[in-house]
Amino acid sequence: MNTPDVANPATSTTQNSVLDEAHAFLRLLHRETGQAGFTRRWRDVRAQITTTGTWRQTTHELTYGARVAWRNSARCIGRLRWQSLQVHDHRHTTDVTAVQRALVRHLHHATNAGRIRSTITIFPPVPAGGPTPVRIVNPQLVRYAAWTDREHILGDPANLTLTRLATALGWPGPTDRGPFDILPWIVATGDGHLHVLPVDPADILEVPIQHPQHRWIGDLGLRWPAVPLISNMLLSIGGVQYPAPFNGFFMGSEIAARNFADVDRYHQIPAVIDSLKLDENDRLRHDKALLVLQEAVLYSYDRAGVTITDHHRESEHFARFARREEAAGRTVVGDWTWLNSYPMTPQDPSWKRYYSPAASRPALCPDPAAGTGLKAPHTGSTATVAEPNHQRAAPSTAAAVCPART
Repeated sequence: MNTPDVANPATSTTQNSVLDEAHAFLRLLHRETGQAGFTRRWRDVRAQITTTGTWRQTTHELTYGARVAWRNSARCIGRLRWQSLQVHDHRHTTDVTAVQRALVRHLHHATNAGRIRSTITIFPPVPAGGPTPVRIVNPQLVRYAAWTDREHILGDPANLTLTRLATALGWPGPTDRGPFDILPWIVATGDGHLHVLPVDPADILEVPIQHPQHRWIGDLGLRWPAVPLISNMLLSIGGVQYPAPFNGFFMGSEIAARNFADVDRYHQIPAVIDSLKLDENDRLRHDKALLVLQEAVLYSYDRAGVTITDHHRESEHFARFARREEAAGRTVVGDWTWLNSYPMTPQDPSWKRYYSPAASRPALCPDPAAGTGLKAPHTGSTATVAEPNHQRAAPSTAAAVCPART
């Protein structure tokens, strides 16, 4: 069961909130893991919060909190694997070069030669009254640039603003620009400056898209990264929030039906319909084209030895997750519209029931401050990187809204 809020004496509303959340989290951890020493640990933590306004979690507390945050992610259908999350503790990392190394390490560990591992990297916490030491501006670590030529966009339109920011910060892009140019990483530091970190293509595993029957799919030149690494996440544990890039692995429909098919993304449906020679009077021609794209994505990832899943499998896995949660006495939280996005069907078990809309902590959510009003190095100018909401949850990648603090 979710732990209710616990009132504790404090000198301010903010401190009260941290005390409440810390107490609830520690009680949850000790109850679920059977770990002894709750009274002693709570006494030490309460003293830290009363003195400093915050507290430092042990590696064990940080790891368990991150895993429970994934378990609580209402929009994620892949939570059956929450206990397998790999946690990289980088709370000490503030130097930009060290941040870059940590991100590369995350990618290498998560990619694992194609056998994708769900991984989170946790950077220094967001202070109560000061600037965050480090945050990642990119919504995902592997994003493709959008190049404009009058009315035409070459690349991924979702990243148009991010591309403009990167070039304003001095990134020239490749000499021969194409539709799949990997953007650099943009990191904001506590002084409010943005730093452009070049990405070595050797650190990024990409999958070229082909189809077992339709060879012309390969001629479209499509490809996609192996790892869906959301990098503007906040991890909230016991009243402390951390910037925390996080990945699971892809579900085929996320790539095929959204990234490749959406009109404001790569918009490949007309090309597929044309190549399939589907009649314009065929009212199911878009569905047939989407099916071919999904076949191509699943086939290509399997052929490349890269972990991928499909919506039917994940629906079954989520049903198993729900049974386990309820057997443990916990309420299953879920956003039905995200758990059953296209092409889920009424025959899939996740479709057949509703879930609690209540939000729980620990939690994973996008950082609302990522990239807003930050100064570019050497210019003093400000820029924002707000993009349209193209991001849908991969099966093991939480995309959630943080529950409000009480």
